[in-house]
Amino acid sequence: MVAGLGGNAVKTLSDELLHRRRMSQRSFRSTAAGVWVSRKSEAESIKGQILGLLFDFGLAALGGIGITQMLSKTGRDHYCLKGLVTGVAIGSGVTSLLSVLTSDRVKPKDAASNLSYMLSHALYGMTTAALAAKLGHPSLFDAPPLNNCLLPTELTSTEAVPAASNTKRA
Repeated sequence: MVAGLGGNAVKTLSDELLHRRRMSQRSFRSTAAGVWVSRKSEAESIKGQILGLLFDFGLAALGGIGITQMLSKTGRDHYCLKGLVTGVAIGSGVTSLLSVLTSDRVKPKDAASNLSYMLSHALYGMTTAALAAKLGHPSLFDAPPLNNCLLPTELTSTEAVPAASNTKRA
């Protein structure tokens, strides 16, 4: 969850920069707020922005859990590429979901806005994967053996750190 929230901070910053440069019709927060409100002015109000931000960070936390789980199963190698692909996939899913759930007045219909959302989600995925890979506990990434005949290629966390119960006290 923490990795997802950290990744979303980068995504929100990039989304805001792209919106201020007029590369996007509206911020992702405004589009997310459109799930609950029907007017554009309501989505762009302070309350609408907070609502959209909460929706966005909630989905980002869930995405962070998914990215961490994926890295746990596939390993930390190439985490940047894995995060990029997963971030774009999550972004495509969320953007598709928002296009179905939001009012026509709130959702952007131009390609530039949707491309800026995808770029922001790619940054989200890479940042989330980097945070999970670098800050995650080693036990998250224990490599199970491929089969019973082969030993793991990496030490598991229990092999790398001797158990506390095996230490003798004086």
